[in-house]
Amino acid sequence: MNTNTVELRDTVTGDGPPIVVLHGLYGAGSNWGSHAKWLAEQWRVHTPDLRNHGQSPHSAHMSYDAMAADVVALLDHYGYNDAVILGHSMGGKVGMALALTKPERVRGLVVADIAPMPYDHDLSHTIEAMAGVDLSSVGSRRDADAQLAAHVSEPALRQFLLTNLGRSGDGWQWRIPLDHLAANLAVIQGFPHLDTSWHGPTLALYGDRSGYASDAGSHERLRNHFPNAEIEPIEGAGHFLHVEAAERFRERLDDWLRRLP
Repeated sequence: MNTNTVELRDTVTGDGPPIVVLHGLYGAGSNWGSHAKWLAEQWRVHTPDLRNHGQSPHSAHMSYDAMAADVVALLDHYGYNDAVILGHSMGGKVGMALALTKPERVRGLVVADIAPMPYDHDLSHTIEAMAGVDLSSVGSRRDADAQLAAHVSEPALRQFLLTNLGRSGDGWQWRIPLDHLAANLAVIQGFPHLDTSWHGPTLALYGDRSGYASDAGSHERLRNHFPNAEIEPIEGAGHFLHVEAAERFRERLDDWLRRLP
């Protein structure tokens, strides 16, 4: 496993066995605050920012091998032999890569709306839209939103992207390195070629209105690598199932966690 790790910015809540929650592309650990709150009643919840996201360090290298190594370094920092890993989208791929390369470090795996496979969704237009915002003319988030709206039609997606916009002196700047993300999009959309499988307890939740992990092909990929996976839909949800159907997501996750050995 890659040893060129970065020290992830991490938020810890609760007390109990550790669970590490990994966000998706353009996200941050803080996106999971509402779920971390109820999980903290039984678990010690870690919501780190992955490299090139949130307040974690930037790096030109963003392979899943490298990102999984960052999580192993996080476990080592706290002295954990293993932990439950929960990951959404890109974070789910990080969790799967970790389980397949360092199986002894994963107690249980939860994958939210993603499969261990390459995707061909066009992500470049989102970065191009963010990079195209004239920050020198931005006086408020509303100004930035208006510029983004010319290229990103969905208001919810724009608000999600704007969580990465922060104050810098008298102006504004993107906290995430758009150049590094753009250079690594092919890697992020892909998945490492791994011939291994992990037989530990796995829960794969997917939004039945999402195009990421709702079809038979993605389920087959999941079962090839994770033979014991429980693959379940979250009805009426898209890719951001933990937000769009938060209560149903919580119910499925809580039930599975309570059944862990």
